[in-house]
Amino acid sequence: MTTVTEARRELIDGVAAEFLHNSPRARRLVAVGATDAARSTRFADDLAAVLAAQGQRVARRSVGDADEATLRRDTIEPFRAGALDDASDADTVLVVDGTALLHDATRGIWHFSVWVLAGDELPDSGANVIVDATEEDAPTRYFYDYCKLPPSLNRPGLH
Repeated sequence: MTTVTEARRELIDGVAAEFLHNSPRARRLVAVGATDAARSTRFADDLAAVLAAQGQRVARRSVGDADEATLRRDTIEPFRAGALDDASDADTVLVVDGTALLHDATRGIWHFSVWVLAGDELPDSGANVIVDATEEDAPTRYFYDYCKLPPSLNRPGLH
């Protein structure tokens, strides 16, 4: 992880603690999505570094806007089979970032997911954790009142 502020570190530590509380062992898949690839990559890198510092075996992949078939073929299936480079241990956490990870077709792949938004972007309604990174050095956990969204925007996978 590059140099981070205390506020960013505290938020990422909290996200890591929540994930590890729910998924302490085995092969685990974490998605970090955003509409901006650089934002999802930075958060995923920082989260992976925190997990590694807490003694987890961690592998990282950036998949951009890979479609479901490519994601499953090149990343998910090899990981589950223990054949993905740097992820052969049975207790590895694979942290994947990209822009299309929480669409309907791929939503069920993940054990845990984070959506990183900024500005006026809408959150992804399927993420376990939503982070507002408008101020990247001082991101905040974002809680959205989904009841206020129009029905057309509250469909899973639409963001």
